[in-house]
Order: sequence, then C-alpha cells, then structure tokens
Amino acid sequence: MIYLLQIKWAPSEILFQIGSFGLHYYSLMFVIAFSLGYKIVEKYFVEENVSKDYLEPLFVYMVLSTLLGARLGEVFFYSWDYYQDHFLEILLPIRENTNGSILGFIKGYEFTGFRGLASHGAAIGIIIGIIIFQIKHKLKSTLWIFDRLTVAVTLGGVFIRLGNFFNSEIVGKYTSSDFGVIFENRGEILPRHPAQLYESIGYLLLFFILRKIYSKVKHLPGYLLGVFLSGIFTIRFIVEFVKESQGGFESYFPLFSTGQWLSIPLIISGLFIIYKSINNKLDSLN
Repeated sequence: MIYLLQIKWAPSEILFQIGSFGLHYYSLMFVIAFSLGYKIVEKYFVEENVSKDYLEPLFVYMVLSTLLGARLGEVFFYSWDYYQDHFLEILLPIRENTNGSILGFIKGYEFTGFRGLASHGAAIGIIIGIIIFQIKHKLKSTLWIFDRLTVAVTLGGVFIRLGNFFNSEIVGKYTSSDFGVIFENRGEILPRHPAQLYESIGYLLLFFILRKIYSKVKHLPGYLLGVFLSGIFTIRFIVEFVKESQGGFESYFPLFSTGQWLSIPLIISGLFIIYKSINNKLDSLN
C-alpha cells in the first residue's frame, strides 16, 4: 500500500568527499545562510547610507560568535556528560573513532564537519559578539545593529534546520499514523514528525513577517529584535512538543524539554523589549 503522506528519507549526509574529507550538507547550509545574511545586511547598510567598512568586521564577529556560541551551547546545555571527557572535540570538527583517521596521519579521530550546535547557544553568542563589536567599532547603537540582523538571522535559521533534515538529526517523535517521514538511514521503518521542517517553515514565515514590518518599525529601536526573539523561540517552544528529546537537564525539570526551558526566558525578553520599544516611542511623542 502507498501512503501519500509518508516519505521515505535516506539521503547521504555528504555532498562530495575527497579522501577522508567530505563536504556535509549541514556545512553547506551554513555557508548559504551566512552568504545570504551578508547580502541582506549589506542592502540595509546601502539603504541607510552606512559605510560598508563596518560590514566585513561585523560579518566576522557574526560568524565566529554564532559558531562558538552554538557549539558551547550544545556542550554545556545538552552534552556535558560526553564532552567533559573529550575536550579536544569541543571546538574542533572531529570525533573520537578508534578506527578513524584524518588526512591519513591523525589517527583515532574522524572528521565530522560542523555538527552538534545549539540555537540557544547561538543566540547568546551573537548577543555577546555584537556587544563586543559595538564596543570596538561604535556603529550607531547596539539595538540598531540587532534590529538590522534579525531578518538575516531568521533566514539563516531556515537553512540550518534544512541541514538538520539532511543529516536526519533532531528528529520528531513517531506519529503513530501513516503521516510522517521514515528516516531509513537511521534504520527506522516507522514515520516521525519532520520536526526540522516544521521549524524551518515557521522560521520562513517569521522571515517574511520581519521583512514586511521592517520599513514600518525600524525607527523603533529594539522592536524588530523583540519580535525576532519572541517569535523564533515561540516557534521553537511549540515544535519541541513533537520533537524527540535531545537530552540536557530536562530530567530534573520534566514539565518541559530542555529546549523549551531555554526558550522561555528568550520569549519573555523579546516581549519585554517590544513593550519598552513602543513605550519609549510613545514617550517621545508626548
């Protein structure tokens, strides 16, 4: 029998491979995300007559803070039990494998590419990175920078979740029906919720919303940042209900998953920033 709502999914995680090195789809999605993000922010700089001299250093800070924050978020929020005994793997794209080798002479490890990244850690990393950038470069205001980055970061999230789908990771729970995706490369025969695609679609909708309201609210410092934080982590909170557990500290606080607990303060922060943004503008009109 053929089920029209059932998809069998068993792609290779690697786009191409040369020796022990392979380009993973997940890494490719990161490249696309950062490239498109750069072009979006460049467009805003041009529209607002901001010197492009700030663009490249801002891009460097964004890339480094995103990757570093996402990696450390994965390590400390979800996988400390493993990484406390594998410090070398925290910042390097490798994993211990007794039968593996990298470039033929580094024995005992295999190249994994950019894997094991947490979006909550990325959010924290970006915030810290942009504050450091602003201290050094003094580009308008910190909120001005954050507001201009929201559209780019949201679109980036779309591609990162597609990368997770290619990797058959961060999967959803079993659907207990004929609907869903069967991740055959995980050795499975039952359909799961494609949680990665749910999140990706949600981020895409938020991207269009931010694009739509950008010109109308960009004069309200922090408003776009507030919509971004409350929107993207509300999407994350909702999708977590159908997502397989990623571990972390949820066993101590079983009401919600680790991802949901981490999302709550960011949602509240976003709503608070929106409130303050609107009130500050109203105060200035009185």
